[in-house]
Amino acid sequence: MAESPTRCGFVALIGAPNVGKSTLVNALVGTKVAIVSHKVQTTRAPVRGIAVESGAQLIFVDTPGIFSPKRRLDRAMVTTAWAGAHDADIVCLLVDAKRGIDEETGDIAQRLAAVQRPRVAILNKIDLVDKSRLLTLAKELNERIALDATFMISALTGDGVADLRRWLATRAPEGPWHYPEDQISDAPMRQLAAEITREKLYARLHQELPYQSTVETDIWKELRDGAVRIEQTIFVERDSQRKIVLGKGGATIKAIGADARREIALAIEQPVHLFLFVKVRQGWGDDPERYREMGLEFPKE
Repeated sequence: MAESPTRCGFVALIGAPNVGKSTLVNALVGTKVAIVSHKVQTTRAPVRGIAVESGAQLIFVDTPGIFSPKRRLDRAMVTTAWAGAHDADIVCLLVDAKRGIDEETGDIAQRLAAVQRPRVAILNKIDLVDKSRLLTLAKELNERIALDATFMISALTGDGVADLRRWLATRAPEGPWHYPEDQISDAPMRQLAAEITREKLYARLHQELPYQSTVETDIWKELRDGAVRIEQTIFVERDSQRKIVLGKGGATIKAIGADARREIALAIEQPVHLFLFVKVRQGWGDDPERYREMGLEFPKE
């Protein structure tokens, strides 16, 4: 009996900010590969999570939320999100079922109609909405745009996620796998570690700190005892923000560091010694080098 051909496909998740794209990527992969935050536009560059389902390798691309850009960083993120959609084999429009089809989601759906790829609508957060509203939303989406399928899921509870993954596996193009079977992300561990620290930074300082702050891993040193020494710098734009991150007597930075160290250690399965520094870097949002480090194209204007 002939073996089934292998399949491999890139699946882009697009949608408005905070609809649950990063949570869904983590659920589809089965472990954490993308940071999650209540702060909008947390995902800046595409994060790829990798899963194997029924002989198919699925590469999920968690794109930045699509919104009306105001700053240069915003424009770079939105451009990157749409590039991810055009480059993918399958495009999934994620909709917050509780929020419904607001102006942002409506605009994305309209623009998505021009993307010549299989298109899937995913209604997320179904645990917060009654069934009749879900059916109405699904009907309206299918009237606005031609869709290959519509799924109703809860990325948080996992309800419906396995069905979605199985369907995507059957639609992935035939071809060899791009990554080893046990690989779950294409992000280097240095980058993932920096992203984990940024998540903890936002969790502690959701109201006080603008999302322009960033984290970079400066040193990653494997020690003889099997532990890893990691030094990271948190960059902010003003000295007042630096004081907020440090906190009274350094209490805030210590708490952020403790949270990040625990999660990085779990991710790399090694003991971690994490050292955090906070520096002011004015105008980093206009520095092309910072964009390259984040995997974004620098907008010329």
